[in-house]
Amino acid sequence: MDTDCGDVRMNDIEKIGYLNNDFEMFHIIDRQRREFAFHYHDFNKIIIFISGNINYTIEGKNYTLKPYDIILVNAGEIHRPSILDNTTYERIIIYVSTQFLKNYSEQDYNLNYCFERAKSEHSNVLRIHSVEKSKLYQVCLELEQSFSDQAFAKELYQKILFLEFMIQLNRTAISNHINYLDSTIGNAKLVQILDYINEHLVEELTIDRIASHFYLSRYYLMHFFKEETGYTIGNYITEKRLLIAKNLVQNKTPITEACYQSGFKNYSTFYRAFKKAFHTVPKNSQLID
Repeated sequence: MDTDCGDVRMNDIEKIGYLNNDFEMFHIIDRQRREFAFHYHDFNKIIIFISGNINYTIEGKNYTLKPYDIILVNAGEIHRPSILDNTTYERIIIYVSTQFLKNYSEQDYNLNYCFERAKSEHSNVLRIHSVEKSKLYQVCLELEQSFSDQAFAKELYQKILFLEFMIQLNRTAISNHINYLDSTIGNAKLVQILDYINEHLVEELTIDRIASHFYLSRYYLMHFFKEETGYTIGNYITEKRLLIAKNLVQNKTPITEACYQSGFKNYSTFYRAFKKAFHTVPKNSQLID
């Protein structure tokens, strides 16, 4: 899980990396160079990059960031920032529940659009001209300020501001005045392997099958994947399948069907893994992201 902590100008981050509400917001400043491990979340993540000399890696793609770039990380995507020097690294981070976005999406609008387009564009970074002068950024600052307010109807006001922020972000993503930043491929073979795994997650997917597809030895593939991502292939596949299962369960798919539709072959294995990952047993009621 995430360990993005430094000088914090918002609420105390005791549960960083975990989301117990519909959304959380953090303003973080690292004044000294740090190392971050590859990690992922079971919720979506928005980063507004403010300053620093940073290379951001997401699912094998590398992005060299400029101030006010917006990074969109979908649930389950392996990522990490690399701090290249001692320049102060400042960013605003927003965690948002995938279920929350679905709950506020209708036929004529979809608050998850910006994340979906990031996937279709094969790019996780929005570069917007003069974003710091935009309504989007102003709403972001108002939202940040709301976390330190104790005014009437604080939580309701925060939710209204957050929904406005997501509306402005999606309007920006829909417009033609932005660029989805091209990435440089850190390791083309890794990107191909990750794409292959994600395309075949719900099938019979073994290390031998993946190794054979890429004409690699089993040992080399396992070593290469762990070296590049910090995860074993088995753990990566399991966690991705759990995210699929969680989404199915939240959408009222019967538990047993969710197990097999997400690629698990054994219900007991699925049950134990689900409980360990989400700290609750699978049940057809809304889960906390």
